Amino acid sequence: MVYFSSRMLLLLLSVASLVMILIALGMEHWLMLEPCPLCIFQRVGVIGGGSIALIAAIHNPRPLGLKLYGTLISLALLGSIVFAVRQLWLQSLPADQVPACGPSLDYLMDVLPLTEVLSTVFSGDGSCAEVSWSFLGLSIPAWVIIACLPMIVITIWATYRPRLKR
Repeated sequence: MVYFSSRMLLLLLSVASLVMILIALGMEHWLMLEPCPLCIFQRVGVIGGGSIALIAAIHNPRPLGLKLYGTLISLALLGSIVFAVRQLWLQSLPADQVPACGPSLDYLMDVLPLTEVLSTVFSGDGSCAEVSWSFLGLSIPAWVIIACLPMIVITIWATYRPRLKR
């Protein structure tokens, strides 16, 4: 039986996060798909989860520290899922119920406090409801959910499973 250490699983999570971000950047720059505010916050969660996983792998903490890292990784990835679910909901709305397009995220960050920016972004706008790319009938936020759920399961497995005695 192959045994993967918690450190190896955390490295795998950080690599998976990097691959997700590289795919997102490729879609943005080569396919010319401009990310909406909800997409950007999904990326922030994936980057946060991957970065914390890399730090945890380098640190290689004791079980209590590993559980703290695992909780932070899971929360970051769960944040991405929350924003992706919201975007899927906006995409499922009939055209006449889609909110109007608002100002850019850069403008919002310049003029509003962070809490209002998050509130505005979470309410979404027309650009968030647009399905500009799909694969196998699923849009980008659906793929984000499909990628993040197993990453959360791996995180929980890596951080809460019983440790082998050395």
